[in-house]
Amino acid sequence: MQGTPQLEHKFARFGEDLSLKDASEIKGYASLFGQTDQGGDVVERGAYAASLKTLKAQGRTVKMLWQHDPAQPIGVWDEVHEDKRGLYVKGRLLTATPKGAEAAALIEAGAIDGLSIGYRTVKSSRSQDGTRRLTQVELWEVSLVTFPMLPAARVDAKSAASEAEALRALADGLRKITQDLKTGQT
Repeated sequence: MQGTPQLEHKFARFGEDLSLKDASEIKGYASLFGQTDQGGDVVERGAYAASLKTLKAQGRTVKMLWQHDPAQPIGVWDEVHEDKRGLYVKGRLLTATPKGAEAAALIEAGAIDGLSIGYRTVKSSRSQDGTRRLTQVELWEVSLVTFPMLPAARVDAKSAASEAEALRALADGLRKITQDLKTGQT
């Protein structure tokens, strides 16, 4: 479509501020202000404000996806806001779904350590060194991802659930996926 901006993705590794609690609650920073990511972009403070205000006014929410796949929602973000540090998110993995259970188990095991935002750039500028400064973005989703782009944010995933509980949740999810594949459901 001509004139329609393309959806972009911006990755951030989980930090000590992101945690997994009770095998389903997740919180932390999806984006950090003022930090250059591996793509040469810097998100400026206030870049999400207009988008978050619009979403709230329309009764919509930022989606929680698995690896940016719109066909794979894995939970809900109950809280998304800007603070001095960045874009803070708090939500719940839906462990009753196969992908939600898988995500919880992978975070618990340390195999997944990234968050990534899906957005459209509304306003940006380039500095002389080539850095793109994002001053206004339209936020669509925050995904759990394998490969982060912003190394400055790190994960400390902690859970009240035991490793055995996480493995059981993963096994249940895999059994459900296997059953769905056998019956032709996807």
